[in-house]
Amino acid sequence: MTVAGHRHQRIAEEIRDEVGSMVAGELKDPRIAGLVTVTEVRVSPDMRHARIYVSVQGTEAEHESTIAGLTAAAGFVRRELGQRLQLRRSPELHFVLDQSGPQGERIEQLLRESKRGEP
Repeated sequence: MTVAGHRHQRIAEEIRDEVGSMVAGELKDPRIAGLVTVTEVRVSPDMRHARIYVSVQGTEAEHESTIAGLTAAAGFVRRELGQRLQLRRSPELHFVLDQSGPQGERIEQLLRESKRGEP
């Protein structure tokens, strides 16, 4: 694949960095509480949609309120990304709660239990 074929992946990395810095200090929504980390960004090859995976430390209610706050701020974030990355058309942003952390911990726990059960 050519260099142009990987453009959406490069843009995804830039979006991850920029959205991470916005979440850390620029978004003032009180629903965005606790430790919020942008773990991954996937941009569609046509660059019309970007799915942003965020990890949130806290309770289930904090997870839901943080996603609601990020979704409400999506227009601001999209406009800022267009200006900062000098994109002609910014992708539509979709914020998703990243469940890989708890799932990984559960898998590790199951592996430890299976090793203890072996003779």
